[in-house]
Amino acid sequence: MAPSIRLSPAARSLFDEPLAIAVQGLGPRQQVTLRTSLRDETGELFQARARYQASDDGELDLARCPALPGGSFAGLEPMGLLWALQPQKPFWRLVKRDVQSPFLLQLEVFEGHGERPGRLLAQAQHERAFLRDGVRRVPVREGRIRATLFLPPGDGPFPGIIDLYGTGGGLPEYRACLLANHGFAVLALAFYSYEDLPKEMKEFHLEYFEEAVNYMLQHTQVEGPGIGLLGHSKGGDLCVSMASFLKGITATALINGSVANVGAALRYKDITIPPLGINRKRIKVGKSGIADIIDALNNPLEGPDQQSFIPLEKAECCFLFIVGQDDHNWKSEFFAVEGSKRLQAHGKEKPEIVCYPGAGHYIEPPFFPMCAASMHLLFGKPVMWGGEPKAHCKAQIDAWQQIQAFFRKHLTGKPSGTSSKL
Repeated sequence: MAPSIRLSPAARSLFDEPLAIAVQGLGPRQQVTLRTSLRDETGELFQARARYQASDDGELDLARCPALPGGSFAGLEPMGLLWALQPQKPFWRLVKRDVQSPFLLQLEVFEGHGERPGRLLAQAQHERAFLRDGVRRVPVREGRIRATLFLPPGDGPFPGIIDLYGTGGGLPEYRACLLANHGFAVLALAFYSYEDLPKEMKEFHLEYFEEAVNYMLQHTQVEGPGIGLLGHSKGGDLCVSMASFLKGITATALINGSVANVGAALRYKDITIPPLGINRKRIKVGKSGIADIIDALNNPLEGPDQQSFIPLEKAECCFLFIVGQDDHNWKSEFFAVEGSKRLQAHGKEKPEIVCYPGAGHYIEPPFFPMCAASMHLLFGKPVMWGGEPKAHCKAQIDAWQQIQAFFRKHLTGKPSGTSSKL
């Protein structure tokens, strides 16, 4: 029997779902190297490889068989060949640009454990999709809003969420889309560097975000009375500002967000919140040329920088802070703790804070490979994001469950029974 790769699901799975990988038809205790390859929409190649030894019966099941040292990872890691994918081009991050097409994953089995691949024994292809069958993708161009709404299958209404990314700009849809697969109506909202929106992060007007909140609150497919906000990085402090000043927000989840306004002035009616000061002299650049910017921002508790602290005590919602304790973009844990102190000092409910040791800045949906360093648009050079790949991957899986449980609890009133795995 010739060796063959057995996948479950066989041909196609959703990107945030586990994929079972096994090889059958090998020789007893045969040594092989498994390699995965994936190209993003720009054609950039990501690869991972791992060394294995088949069992006595010639079977190799990644759920039961640990990877041996010498590859991209070692130990019992059934999904290691996905989360350990690394770009062949330096400082390149895996993002999904078109959620309507899947990523194509190539799997290959080679003979032996050499530095160069041995003879090819088996290969297979698998589609990693983003859009579940029946989920509707609706481009939204109403008033000033530039967004995409994802609606789950069925009649609805569904709990509604607005999803914001960070300083990368544009309109990333993949997290919103994956979340809609789980039963939420999710609006991926662009706020700069997209179509006719401002090209640069000079200042933001909260009236734009208010328009998006009202759009969701009035939508027949969105279950009231309030909606949720989900923001990563700069999107996090925008969500805190929205929750602090706008009506109709019930739950706000931040992934490595800030409780101070960062990067651009924020205006709403006659209020202006200045951006937190930056001292570029505190940026450390290593021999590799990669910058560590963790100390660049000023402390929002001191001096004039206190004006950049967002008055989150005005918010009428519950908060969830997801924190990567090895975030090198900024001090996410400090921001979460100070936000919690401020809320409690004003008699508000203590927020949920979930901390992940060994997780970096880009806590993405499950099985996205960790991005250790990439270009930072504001600093104009590659910066380190932090994180240790194995711990970061585990954090992404758990955070994804935490976020869904938080929104289910506060937007539908139904507990989901999810508890932290860490």
